[in-house]
Amino acid sequence: MSAVIDLRLFTEVFITLFVIMDPPGTVPIFLSLTGAMTSRQRKHAARQAIVVAFGVIVSFAVFGQQLLTYMHISLPALQASGGLLLLFVAMELLTGKMEEPTPSGNAGVNVAMVPLGTPLLAGPGAIVATMVFVQRSTGSVQDVVAIALGVVAVHICLFLAMRFANVVHRILKDSGTTLVSRIAGLLLAAIAVQLVADAVKAFIAAG
Repeated sequence: MSAVIDLRLFTEVFITLFVIMDPPGTVPIFLSLTGAMTSRQRKHAARQAIVVAFGVIVSFAVFGQQLLTYMHISLPALQASGGLLLLFVAMELLTGKMEEPTPSGNAGVNVAMVPLGTPLLAGPGAIVATMVFVQRSTGSVQDVVAIALGVVAVHICLFLAMRFANVVHRILKDSGTTLVSRIAGLLLAAIAVQLVADAVKAFIAAG
């Protein structure tokens, strides 16, 4: 098995991305963003979000550095923009705007792609971490397989967390989900501010 995959690199990739993308922590945010959806719509949103997040992570892993270099964008700039977008989402959660009814044809698509798929799941932290692992790898088959399986394993965990969010929703009921959405908004705002602060520190250090 070790001849096909670098187990140490796989473990490092999986643990790092698991901590950053935080599958258990996505449950309250997922419930908040999909509170007005039916059970079927929520499952569809979970699948869409995973596909979008996986596509973004893989795209940046393969083409990320070339894209940022071509567009003259630094990693701190990417991190700051993601933080500002998350802050906007957090304010909507705190003010209850996410709970306002929207046409069902648009609600699942919009929420699953933005902000759920990206930047909540495939956010600046996960993107940068994946790009760093790719840059550090030797380019061997073992390293490529280890990174790929680590990314896939984390996304499976994310899907399972959101797939069974319905169980949590049945336990919390509507009032509990509303309370969770406010708490999630507060935590998300803190995460957003931290992302922007880290980006500012990086800009100062680079200058």
